[in-house]
Amino acid sequence: MSPEHRRAICQLVASHPIVSYSIRTQEVLMPPKLTYAIKFVTDMDRAIRFHRDTLGLPLKFQSPGWSEFATGETTLALHPASEKNPAGKTELGFQVDDLRKFHEEMVAQGLTFSMPPTKQEYGAHLAQFVDSEGAHYSVSGGWPEKSAPLQSAGGGGR
Repeated sequence: MSPEHRRAICQLVASHPIVSYSIRTQEVLMPPKLTYAIKFVTDMDRAIRFHRDTLGLPLKFQSPGWSEFATGETTLALHPASEKNPAGKTELGFQVDDLRKFHEEMVAQGLTFSMPPTKQEYGAHLAQFVDSEGAHYSVSGGWPEKSAPLQSAGGGGR
């Protein structure tokens, strides 16, 4: 990115009211983007029928372990419930450009991570943190090659 382009983006972002809630990086102020609302379910087929047939949400794809609905910019995902994530629990998922940088900055600000940045079996880089009210969030993003190595997940992190 050229210095002129970077300055223009910084000026645009600085003039936007959401900047006070932004994640500050050395290069550009970039807020995390809400990309997923993840609902944990006991019966995937029943949950798919409800969201597709009752609510009318367009089904993007389905599988026993993960199904998605198109809901605009944010995807509704269904994931099997577990002891850690009981049926009915919802988790928000954010996307950032540089997960390493996000993690470093948030730890410096005192944010507690329940799972540090970890490379998942399916290839994505994922971390999980806890908000001020005790809710868990997922955040995914790129992991630049020059960064320190990631932990590897055996079971996918959820």
